[in-house]
Amino acid sequence: MEQQDLELIAANLGHDEELKSLWEEHVGFEKILERYSGKAALSPAEDLEVKEYKKKKLAGKTRIQTLLEKYKRQEG
Repeated sequence: MEQQDLELIAANLGHDEELKSLWEEHVGFEKILERYSGKAALSPAEDLEVKEYKKKKLAGKTRIQTLLEKYKRQEG
């Protein structure tokens, strides 16, 4: 994410429960995916799990971006 987006997230986490929940989920998925990326090889089941986590992470990021657009309009 861009620095401006990260700053908006930080500024709004305290009063936007949906954003907070989505951000915590996003960070959690990043940590899980980092663990998988450290493995030399993935089993077929692990490969499927990675794909599912990536889909969920992307869906959450899309929702975060939508919320951030709302905040950007409020600033402008």
